[in-house]
Amino acid sequence: MNTFKNDVILLLELEYGKTVQQASTVELYHAITKAAMKQVTAKWEVPVPGKKACYFSAEFLTGRLIYSNLMNLGLLNTLSELFHEHNVDVQVLEEVEDAALGNGGLGRLAACFLDSAATKEIPLNGYGIRYRYGLFKQYFENGFQKEVVDDWQRFGDPWSLRREEEKVTVRFKNQTVYAVPYDMPVIGYGAQMINTLRLWQAEPIHPFDFQLFNDQKFEMAVRERNEAEAISSVLYPNDSSLKGKKLRLKQQYFFTSASLQDMICSYKKRYGNNFSHFPDEYAVQLNDTHPVVSIPEFIRLLVTNERVTFSKALKLARQMFAYTNHTIMSEALEKWDVSLFKSVIPNVYRYVVMIDKALVKELAKMGIPEDERGEYRIIDENNQIHMASLAVFATHSVNGVAKIHTEILKNNTLKEWYALYPQRFNNKTNGITQRRWLALSNRELSGFITEKIGSGWLTDLNKLKNLERYKDDPEMIRQFAEIKQIKKRQLVEYIEGQEGIKLDPSFLFDVQVKRMHEYKRQLLNAFSIMDIYYGIKEGRIQNFQPTAFLFGGKAAPGYLRAKGIIKFINEIANQINNDPEVNDKMKVVFLSNYNVSYAEKIMPAADISEQISTAGTEASGTGNMKLMLNGAVTLGTYDGANIEIVQQAGEENNYIFGARVEELEKIKSFYDPKEIYQREERVRRVVDSLVSGELDDGGTKIFRELFDSLLIGASWHQPDAYFLLYDFLPYCEKKLQAIQDYADRFRFTQKCFLNTANAGAFSSDRTIQEYAEQIWYV
Repeated sequence: MNTFKNDVILLLELEYGKTVQQASTVELYHAITKAAMKQVTAKWEVPVPGKKACYFSAEFLTGRLIYSNLMNLGLLNTLSELFHEHNVDVQVLEEVEDAALGNGGLGRLAACFLDSAATKEIPLNGYGIRYRYGLFKQYFENGFQKEVVDDWQRFGDPWSLRREEEKVTVRFKNQTVYAVPYDMPVIGYGAQMINTLRLWQAEPIHPFDFQLFNDQKFEMAVRERNEAEAISSVLYPNDSSLKGKKLRLKQQYFFTSASLQDMICSYKKRYGNNFSHFPDEYAVQLNDTHPVVSIPEFIRLLVTNERVTFSKALKLARQMFAYTNHTIMSEALEKWDVSLFKSVIPNVYRYVVMIDKALVKELAKMGIPEDERGEYRIIDENNQIHMASLAVFATHSVNGVAKIHTEILKNNTLKEWYALYPQRFNNKTNGITQRRWLALSNRELSGFITEKIGSGWLTDLNKLKNLERYKDDPEMIRQFAEIKQIKKRQLVEYIEGQEGIKLDPSFLFDVQVKRMHEYKRQLLNAFSIMDIYYGIKEGRIQNFQPTAFLFGGKAAPGYLRAKGIIKFINEIANQINNDPEVNDKMKVVFLSNYNVSYAEKIMPAADISEQISTAGTEASGTGNMKLMLNGAVTLGTYDGANIEIVQQAGEENNYIFGARVEELEKIKSFYDPKEIYQREERVRRVVDSLVSGELDDGGTKIFRELFDSLLIGASWHQPDAYFLLYDFLPYCEKKLQAIQDYADRFRFTQKCFLNTANAGAFSSDRTIQEYAEQIWYV
């Protein structure tokens, strides 16, 4: 351990001529990372024998790596000692930006999976894009979301190693670029195994040399460089335009083609041109539909470059690829217009056509009548390519990410495919890594748990069940409650620094932090807060337990309705926080630029976890698991992993409300939100707050659009497509019950304690073990 300390001191002296005390945050960050990487390198470079799994994902939301990597290497306490010895606050490293390589749950899940695989000694390497900029940094101006560039590399990227010698060429219709790999070590807890996250950066083919160019060539070179770099410039380009759609398809093809070329190159070193062993060497998991273009590209590479027959290549693809579905939302099950697809990657389109023909042939063999084959077709009659259909047909495994989600896929979203290939469908309920989301983010609770039941939970979260024997022990519950107060005080201090808003840590903390989307129903939460506000003002609600309502999440730049909801919540916050009649009882804060590092502070401080998506819309959720693990009760619908959370921790220790999937299926054809609006005064009042002039939308008419979307319908949606008004009163009743229950602090804390004790099922260690044993066979 002293070697690490000495290396940090020596690196600072040699590279910067400074001591630990004198060094800037950037200098400390780079010296610490280099010293840690020195310990990693020897083990990292040893080839892993046997079959390897590859995780293809458009996102890897790793967050800030320095703390988690040092913890997994067993060096975090050593670093604290080093800083203490030199009178430096370890919090200085909080200035280091999160690696902004993802947006929400999809990317964070990928990061948790990599951590768990390395910890469980499962050879799993990630493949994605090294985005120059993250999604965006969010701030608010007059309550409106504003976006600025997220330059996450401004502190450098010392955890990545550029592998210039392993770059490959990726060809589009009118463009050819280099894909240059940058490798990050994925360090398992205890550092028994070190896997790799390989991220590709797009660069121009021709070197940029100012000396050699005349004006015309200079302009061409600038254009080539800009067009190449655009491919890996930003996560999820706005695809509301044709240009944005093309760029998104380019990104997907870019990283999947590069990754497959990389795998084929490694394979050939061992097996030459005999590709029959490829599925014995590699398993590829497709994280949602973004990387599904890798299926026809893999077949193209084998047929075109390696002279493998099409039927053999398709067979190998089906043995190697597996598909994870993360959504039942039709708009998220990607489809590409044939004309757009051909304008970007015409050579790949040819193989999509061939796969579609192979599908038709197989349907005929299976006795599917010709007039029924249309619903399966990869290329439909409207000249759209269905990536989900391609994924189901050309893989050997299709999994959902929570029990209810998988059942919906089987019985609804992909029911015709389930009827065709029932053996292909399976469930893998999502999980989270307890190292990041408890050991690292909540060291007080982590120490408390280890003191009571030992440290085995760090690699076997089921051991948390041993806490249950203390559930009636008043001293244990008191200590648990005191830790929650410590985490609240820390969060309050952080929020004051970030947002300039002072909260009272004695308040109950009601938290909804997640990507902004209508189906996640942040608007329903906002309406319930208005109902409570009116209820307190009118005297309808008595003895209300003081509550801070915290929101966090980003709206996609082109998603105007989600942006309108943010503005609405910020207007509510402005009204309530400045009303002396109620602001000693309730506060509302929309936390800006919600990311992994912010989440690490929020999850341990939350009392109530808002998981209120319309039943049947949230595939799983992982924020619900992080909040549960840190001792929050779930206020939620019977949706996604909420169902399994309640099964584990008990419905009596959580707050479940609202219509279930079966009920919504029965009523959706005749559901009339206007009838509820006209009948229920409380519903009418909160909905009218959108248009009454009480709250100001800055002259944008976005509140009117939200109002119309609920009562008239808007875009392609029916009125109140996500049943906010239908669930409103049951939600308010359950929410008020949860808040009122906080008055009995022992019983409420006991519920929180039992949620932590029963969170064992939601470790990503369990999930990744299931993938390895049941899908990848590694």
